[in-house]
Amino acid sequence: MNKTYTGLKITAYAILGIGSIIMLVPFLYMLSTSLTAAGSELTLPPKLIPEPIVWNNFKRVWIEVNFLQYTMNSTFVTVMDLIGTVASCAIVAYGLAFFQFRGRNLIFLAMLGTMMLPSQITMIPTYFIWKSVGALDTYYPLILRSFLGGAFGIFLLHQFFKTLPKELYDAAWVDGANPWKIFCKIYLPLAKPALSALAVFTFISAWNNTLEPLIYLQDKMMFTLPLGLLFLKNEVQNRMTLIMAGAVITIIPVLFVFLFAQKYFVQGIASTGLKG
Repeated sequence: MNKTYTGLKITAYAILGIGSIIMLVPFLYMLSTSLTAAGSELTLPPKLIPEPIVWNNFKRVWIEVNFLQYTMNSTFVTVMDLIGTVASCAIVAYGLAFFQFRGRNLIFLAMLGTMMLPSQITMIPTYFIWKSVGALDTYYPLILRSFLGGAFGIFLLHQFFKTLPKELYDAAWVDGANPWKIFCKIYLPLAKPALSALAVFTFISAWNNTLEPLIYLQDKMMFTLPLGLLFLKNEVQNRMTLIMAGAVITIIPVLFVFLFAQKYFVQGIASTGLKG
């Protein structure tokens, strides 16, 4: 029995190891190409460590191609999206989890139903709504929607709040605390793992968002990083080294956020959905 279990464990680790290497190959190629001199990126056989290593590609992309401005724009949009999504989803999920009122289940089911609608269905009507209020070529369409909550975030936090004991709410209420104070002082700190998981999901989604900035933004100075990378690909012909340098700059913040928030991210996913 032990030998069989050990063999299965070794096989599983071997498969995971091979899969990890396969997943790393595109990233290593991107990083290697970003450090390669112009004209040498297609040399055969390809070199994992280029000779010489050219750091100037990052400098050119950062300054000449205006990636500094794109990074600042992406940071602003992502931070605002993060604040709006986490705050609004936490408040709505708390209300649905602990307050009893008529139509609560219907509202919750209707909200879940919106998750089944592809974003392409609402894209055109949403565009005309923002156009009618004169919000095109601004960050309002990218930011304001996050302060209205999101079905996925509300569901994630709602399921987590349902795993927390209702007795905490009752005890705090008896002691004279109002619902807002109970939310801020008791349940919000306890929900840190789920909030961190939602924050990671929101950050990755907002940081990598390309379609919505492409639709709403026209001023080049307002471009976010994914849109700037798309612009770089169209404007700079046959300069794979600069494009890869821009891709590395775009992906680094996502890697850092996931690595530093990995502990809370795993805890939040593991503990969500244990109670209906």
